[in-house]
Amino acid sequence: MPLTMLSIGDSSFIKKITGKDETRKFLASLGFIEGEEVCVVAKISGNVILGVKDSRIALDQSMANRIMV
Repeated sequence: MPLTMLSIGDSSFIKKITGKDETRKFLASLGFIEGEEVCVVAKISGNVILGVKDSRIALDQSMANRIMV
């Protein structure tokens, strides 16, 4: 299921990242790689704030939908 389906406070492991190669490379540079744990910190106006690798990163909904957990 896409990352956006998780509720605030939920965490899960990334199973797959979809999209073009440049999109996957961009997400990987932010720390979103398969097998990494990710936590939903907040949801604001369709945007998602995520905790990954001791960092907090904000993604828009379309980008977060590419991350499968």
